[in-house]
Amino acid sequence: MKTPILAPSLLSADFSNLGAAIKKIENDSGSAVHIDVMDGSFVPEITYGEPVIRSVRPLTKLAFDVHLMVEKPELHVESFAKAGADWITFHYEATNHTHRVIQYIHELGKKAGVAICPATPVSILSEILECADIILVMTVNPGWGGQKIIPSCVEKVRELKKIREEKGYSYKISVDGGVNSKTLDSVLDAGTDIVVSGSAFFDGSLNWKCE
Repeated sequence: MKTPILAPSLLSADFSNLGAAIKKIENDSGSAVHIDVMDGSFVPEITYGEPVIRSVRPLTKLAFDVHLMVEKPELHVESFAKAGADWITFHYEATNHTHRVIQYIHELGKKAGVAICPATPVSILSEILECADIILVMTVNPGWGGQKIIPSCVEKVRELKKIREEKGYSYKISVDGGVNSKTLDSVLDAGTDIVVSGSAFFDGSLNWKCE
């Protein structure tokens, strides 16, 4: 089994000192920086946009895992690619043109991820699993940090892992929401490749031991 990737989420960092937050990610086993972009429409909250990502890009060589929780992500992927995103993940529920958006991200030289909300079944992804680089399973309802994991969503990870093995696909499975020291083992045992953690990582309670 390959060592999973830890991608701490800046959503739970001190927004007034993102430089220090990124340094903590580097020092505490992070392999990527998860950046939640919220538009106030697809999800109720608003976070930060392309200028913030551009400003912190020079601070680290870690991969920027940009999670677009926005309507019509096809209108925004190019600006985030230019700002320094390495992986661009958008929501299946936010566009009618999932396959085209994946192609567009690939044309920009970036890895393409597709996220699904808790109410969205894995089966809906059947036509795009072959071409996606990352499938992000939301294990809480998107929009806020600090929520409790929805246990049934972890079963989606098992399902995605099984499909990947049966079909010979190469996507990585990411989990975002409610991952802490109590739930980490369950998501890893299910087959998670990329662990996104916000509150638990920044308050020191994640207890990451996946070196």
